[in-house]
Amino acid sequence: MATPREIKKRINSVKNTRKITRTMEMVSTAKAKKATNKVNAAKPYADLTRELVSSLSSLAGIIHSPYLRKPDKIRKVAILAIAANRGLCGGFNSNLLRMVKNRIEELKSKGVEVEVHAAGKKAIAFFKFAKVELVTTHTNIDDKAGSKEANDLASYFMERFANESVDSVEIISTHYYSAATQKPEITTVLPLSMEDTSSKGSSGPEVLYEPDPKTILENLLPMVIKTTFVKIILESVASEHIARRVAMKAATDAAGEMIKLLTRGYNRVRQAKITQEISEIVGGAEAIS
Repeated sequence: MATPREIKKRINSVKNTRKITRTMEMVSTAKAKKATNKVNAAKPYADLTRELVSSLSSLAGIIHSPYLRKPDKIRKVAILAIAANRGLCGGFNSNLLRMVKNRIEELKSKGVEVEVHAAGKKAIAFFKFAKVELVTTHTNIDDKAGSKEANDLASYFMERFANESVDSVEIISTHYYSAATQKPEITTVLPLSMEDTSSKGSSGPEVLYEPDPKTILENLLPMVIKTTFVKIILESVASEHIARRVAMKAATDAAGEMIKLLTRGYNRVRQAKITQEISEIVGGAEAIS
C-alpha cells in the first residue's frame, strides 16, 4: 500500500494537471466563440451567393465554364483532408482521418485514381505513418486562416480541375452545425452542381441583371468555389476549438474525481497509521505496567 507521502504527492500532481486542463478549457472557449462568430458572419454571404447562382441555373447549359465540366467517367479524384495542427481535442482528428481512409479505399475499389492533399500537421503525420503519398501539404490552416489561405487553396484546385488533371475535387473536413454538433463530412467542390430552379416558379419580384445574366454567372462561379473554401476552413477551425474545449472539460472533471478518490485513500491510510500508533502506545504502556 502507498504511503501517505506518496499519495499526497500524487494528489498535488493531479491538482497541477487540473489547473492546466482548466486553463486550456477557458482558452478554447474564448477561441471557439471568436471562431463561431466568424462562421456566422460568413454564412449569409455564402448563402446569398449560392442563391444568386441558383437563380441563374437555367443558363448553365449555354455558358462555357471549365468549372461546370461533367466528365463522362470519373478517373481521378483529388481529396483534401483538413485536420488540426494540434491534438488534445478528443476524436476530432481521428474521426476525420478515419473517414478519409474509408473514402480512399472506396474510390480505389471502384478503379478510381486518388491523389491526397493534407492540411494540418495531424493529417500529414497520419498519412506519413500510413505511407500514403501526399501531393501537397499545408500547415497554415489555423486560427489566423481566412480568405487568403482559402483563395490560395481554391485557385490551386480550380486550376487542376480546369486543365483536366483531376475529374473531381472533394474536401473532407468537420462541418459546424451548432455549438453542440460538429461532424466530419465529404464536400464535392468541383465540378459545381447547380440546382435548376426555373421549373419551381418564382415567388419573389422580377430581377433585372446588369450586365447580362450570362456574364454575371461566369464571374460568380469562381467566387462560389472560393466562398466554399472559406466556409469550410472557418467551420473546421471552429469545430476544432469546440472539440478541444469539450475534451479539456472532460479531463478537468476526471481530475476532480481522481482527487476525491485519492483524498479518501489518503485519509484512510492516515487514519490506519494513527490507529496503529495508538495501539502500539497502549500496548507498550500495558507491558510496562
